[in-house]
Amino acid sequence: WEQGITIDVAYRYFATPKRKFIIADTPGHIQYTRNMVTGASTANLAIILIDARKGVIEQTKRHSFIANLLRIQQVVVAVNKMDLVDYSEEVYDRIVKEYEAFASRLDSIVGIQTIPISALEGDNVVDRSEKTPWYEGPSLLYHLENVYIGGEENHVDPRFPVQWVIRPQSEQWHDFRGYAGRVAGGVFKPGDEVTVLPSGFSTRVKGIHSAEGEKSEAFSPQSVCLTLEDEIDLSRGDMIAKPNNQPMIGQDIDAMLCWFSRSPMRGRGKYILRHTTRETKAIVQEIRYQVDINTLHKIEEVDSFQLNEIGRVKLRTAVPLLHDAYRRNRHTGSFILIDPGTNETVGAGMIL
Repeated sequence: WEQGITIDVAYRYFATPKRKFIIADTPGHIQYTRNMVTGASTANLAIILIDARKGVIEQTKRHSFIANLLRIQQVVVAVNKMDLVDYSEEVYDRIVKEYEAFASRLDSIVGIQTIPISALEGDNVVDRSEKTPWYEGPSLLYHLENVYIGGEENHVDPRFPVQWVIRPQSEQWHDFRGYAGRVAGGVFKPGDEVTVLPSGFSTRVKGIHSAEGEKSEAFSPQSVCLTLEDEIDLSRGDMIAKPNNQPMIGQDIDAMLCWFSRSPMRGRGKYILRHTTRETKAIVQEIRYQVDINTLHKIEEVDSFQLNEIGRVKLRTAVPLLHDAYRRNRHTGSFILIDPGTNETVGAGMIL
């Protein structure tokens, strides 16, 4: 703070008549890349701030790459401090052209909205500004209120990782057996035929319970309790899916990994891998390459990851994981690594 830089992620909450918002203000400096990853991991939209005096710099590319890596589909490029360049259309157009040339190499970003703003003067932040008559797009707030952000949740592939088995064993609920958790994908309804993994047993959904009462359906990211028609041995870490739509099951995991720890990650390193509601031991079988997040170039023949470095690795888990690719499902395609000695979170990964 004394140096005028952001280090940790700062969260701010506000609401308009149309939507509620949570803003995660993440640091721009490369040594805090892990904080950027943390803040962006649950975001629906990224606002990339560009100083109109400086244009597209390495920090711009780094944040855009991380947003793309974390499958953020909507990006707002806010060209700020337009008041310091006399609201020049030429300067704005040059920055937009340069950014779009870079963004063409990113495959996850679906929509890019560029907006010239002055945060100090309030131009194009809440209302359209008369100082930029050449700009015909929306203000920042109008765009945030109306942009479509429903594409991140997977409502096609039913996934329900079991978090807790509820057995009250009370007078009122003598035979009740429910499975609590958060729906990670798809839609579940009473009567649906489901498969319990990894055992492979089939049954049907008997009921869906929530804090608000009985539900006629459950979908991501709702937290509910499912009851099944048959008594099947289920425990934390198991998953309920549909017979014709099941996740991948395997012990060899290819992933993009961001390293969080000051202690380097090395090949053959042993860690605890936490994926949905399951924990298992894991070993780094291979470090395939590191990514220079400023140029997007691959750096091969590396034997370790240092703090804030990102790259592709191959992991081997002690037990099979019930997983999807991150690009298909954020919830079942992500994991964290924990140092078994210190219990510190040392990395976060996206399954390929």
